[in-house]
Amino acid sequence: MDLRQQISKLSEDIKGLAAGHPLMNFMEVCGTHTMSIAKHGIRSLLPDNVRIISGPGCPVCVSTTSDIQNSIELAQRGITVATFGDMLKVPGVETSLSSVPEILMIYSPLQAVQYALEHADKEVVLLGIGFETTAPLMAAALLKAKSLNLKNFSLYSMHRIVPPALSLLLEIPDSSIAGFILPGHVSVITGSDYYEFMKKYNTRGVIAGFEALDIMEALYLLVKSTVEGMTIIQNNYPGVVSAKGNIKAQKISESVFENCDSVWRGIGSIKNSGLKIKDTFSTYNATLKFNITEQHLPDPPGCLCGSILLGKNIPTDCGHFGNTCTPANPVGPCMVSSEGTCAAYFKYNVIQPTDGRSK
Repeated sequence: MDLRQQISKLSEDIKGLAAGHPLMNFMEVCGTHTMSIAKHGIRSLLPDNVRIISGPGCPVCVSTTSDIQNSIELAQRGITVATFGDMLKVPGVETSLSSVPEILMIYSPLQAVQYALEHADKEVVLLGIGFETTAPLMAAALLKAKSLNLKNFSLYSMHRIVPPALSLLLEIPDSSIAGFILPGHVSVITGSDYYEFMKKYNTRGVIAGFEALDIMEALYLLVKSTVEGMTIIQNNYPGVVSAKGNIKAQKISESVFENCDSVWRGIGSIKNSGLKIKDTFSTYNATLKFNITEQHLPDPPGCLCGSILLGKNIPTDCGHFGNTCTPANPVGPCMVSSEGTCAAYFKYNVIQPTDGRSK
């Protein structure tokens, strides 16, 4: 069978398995999955009782207004703030990083180290954003700066990790999540054993790749295990994901970071869900170096990004969506990020069914 036939057969197999069963909601917690599902029209291939919910899988989206505002204020003080492009247009209180001169857009954390090396007269702060995937890269950049004895480089860690957020989602009273499409990129680093804790919640998960066939296979496995009442974690991305993951990358991350409580946009503080820089690297900790504190700042009025990240709402529920909030003029981070749920719905014109639920 060619690719189209394989996907069509999986669609029919899913419909056959799901027939006569109650509604099954499956959540993806990876921004790349969010975009791929929308791009390939995966929702249109599913029966009405199988639905995909987008969760807190976009690192830019879960960054709080405080995270963004602190970054902007660093740049406004004349400090060079190095970050990936997705962060530039996320609104702070009155402006975004894109409007501040002292910004260095990077593609690799080591670019920030090199810039600091070449500009000894400038303070350089690297924004440590992302999940388990990017944490080793940020840790490696800090270790490189330390090896060069750079005095003008520091890291502002905004990293968050996946398991505590999944636990919180599963502990919500009357949670309707039947299982998870687990993130492929994160799992390359962590390994599939990382998710064994989920079994205690009587749920299931499938680690998936990012093409249409990968996602349809994952959904088939999720529907099958749900219908059969199986509590299981399956690795459907074995070409790149092993049971134990990338041990070297894990050790690099663990050498620099330790767990801490962290605030997630629209969700609040989640215990041990963040990564802070260990005291042994305090010289390179921007939070300490520049006395950065958590600011209790509200999200933009009317913005539903927080509820969307929890799967409680879909983008078209928001009054801003497509009106006052577009990729060219975003109100919240879910529209800014190339991995954001709102950006995916807008770009690919995702349609909702008549009951207001995502399809």
